[in-house]
Amino acid sequence: MADSSARLPLYRILQSQGFGTRRYCKDLVLAGLVFINDVEMEDPDALVDTAGLVLDVDGERWTYHARAYLMINKPAGVECSQKPKHHPSVYSLLPVPLRERGVQCVGRLDQDTTGLLLLTDDGQFVHTLTSPRHQVPKVYEITTAEPVTDAQVAQLCAGVLLDDEDENVTAAWAERVDTHHLRMALTQGKYHQVKRMVAAAGNHVTGLHRSAIGGLSLGDDLAPGEWRWLDAADIEALNTTPERQSTPSA
Repeated sequence: MADSSARLPLYRILQSQGFGTRRYCKDLVLAGLVFINDVEMEDPDALVDTAGLVLDVDGERWTYHARAYLMINKPAGVECSQKPKHHPSVYSLLPVPLRERGVQCVGRLDQDTTGLLLLTDDGQFVHTLTSPRHQVPKVYEITTAEPVTDAQVAQLCAGVLLDDEDENVTAAWAERVDTHHLRMALTQGKYHQVKRMVAAAGNHVTGLHRSAIGGLSLGDDLAPGEWRWLDAADIEALNTTPERQSTPSA
């Protein structure tokens, strides 16, 4: 999903990146607020090659991306909603241009759930990663109120029946990492699914963190609330299967 090269009017480039309306983007240029390679741009209609383009817009350095693919380390206490009801929106953690260009969460995490969250303005990308048909696994680190037992792990893998469901739901895999630490991979995305599955297996979730989607791990490079662009290797990793990260404890 690498950005392809194109020659576009400068104002259209600015508009596509979320810097404002057509008129506002033209005015940014005319006001002397747009630079490319430290050269002040004067003509908003000038054709500019988007390949490797880096802009300086009103003092903000910005790399051109035809499509936005982002990852964020979602902290607790924020909602994955444009119109949050009880907590701040996760979108408030992004710069204004990204919010203005209409990025959306790829699936949602509860306000008290932390970890890997993807955002994009590519609808097909959202569909591919969230549709049950594509079976993209999401890996969760689960802290439990009671010790995790072998029977609970086996039950999660065999399937549990949730309230208001007609069929069992199963984990792609699950493992006990420590006495109160369960790791589980899911390919569905039902409402409060992890918490409800663990409850159905006879335990209770006290902490929930998503550590990976497909083969893309959150890692340690992003502090809670920080975000970054996905690169080509990240996109490719999403199409691979995450491996179990540890041997279940005895």
